[in-house]
Amino acid sequence: MKRHGRVEEVVTDRFASYKAALRDLGALEKQQTGRWLNNRVENSHLPFRRRERAMQRFRRMRSLQKFASVHSSVYNHFNKERSLASRNTFKLTRTAALAEWRELGAA
Repeated sequence: MKRHGRVEEVVTDRFASYKAALRDLGALEKQQTGRWLNNRVENSHLPFRRRERAMQRFRRMRSLQKFASVHSSVYNHFNKERSLASRNTFKLTRTAALAEWRELGAA
């Protein structure tokens, strides 16, 4: 807020931590919470929320880091954005990725 100046309104969901932070900043009266007001914000947080949900299973940060390092490379290998390619192209790339994965697993 210091860098960009004062805001007219701050759109958030109803998390208590937002209210506490805005109270510290002196902008509590500018907080807007509504059912559909923060759709744009929440949609931009979806990848982060997905990772956050996966993290809940791990007790230690080290085991999470080990899982995440392997998972990201495997996920990127198989995630082929189906909506961007035709069905035949998608099937070919998925088959190639699976064949490569099986080859790596056999070694």
